[in-house]
Order: sequence, then structure tokens, then C-alpha cells
Amino acid sequence: MSVGLEHYLILSTVLFSIGLYGALSKRNAIVILMCVEIMLNAVNISMVAFSRFITPTLLTGQVFAIFIIVVAVSEAAVGLAIIIAIYRNRETIETTDIDFLKG
Repeated sequence: MSVGLEHYLILSTVLFSIGLYGALSKRNAIVILMCVEIMLNAVNISMVAFSRFITPTLLTGQVFAIFIIVVAVSEAAVGLAIIIAIYRNRETIETTDIDFLKG
């Protein structure tokens, strides 16, 4: 039995669903960032799988995956910096307690 495109897409769907559930249901900002990273990795898996099985001679899926990884690293760095700044001011990272943008 060989691993086909369907297997990679099922894995990607499961990972994306887990990340989406975590991002929507959790209140901790760090856990939400980790769930967003899981969702981005699920997209990477599907991009590389489509590239491998649809157009194996072109590397478009791999190139897009590298761009997504760069964006994910940037998002994690900026997100963690914002969370650290909020924690220093509010001493909490629970998203329900962070309400300083309200009038």
C-alpha cells in the first residue's frame, strides 16, 4: 500500500481542524498562537502534497511552503513580543481578561 495524495490531505485536514478548534476554544494567548502554527503547518503539508502529486517537476508547492514558514516565524516572533508586553502590563495572558482596547 502506497501513501497517496488522499492520505496527505486527510492528515492536513485533521491537523487544520485540531488547530482551528484550539484557536477558537482556548483562552490562553500562547496556546492560540500554537494552534495558528499548527494550522499553518497543515497548509504546508497540503501545498507540498499537491505540488508532489500534481506537478512533480515544478517546485511551486515547496516554494510557497518556505514562504509560509517565514511568515509563521515572523508571526510567532511578533505575537510572542506582544504577549510578553501585555503580560508585563496586565500580568495575564488570558484573552478574556485583555480588554484595554475597549472604551
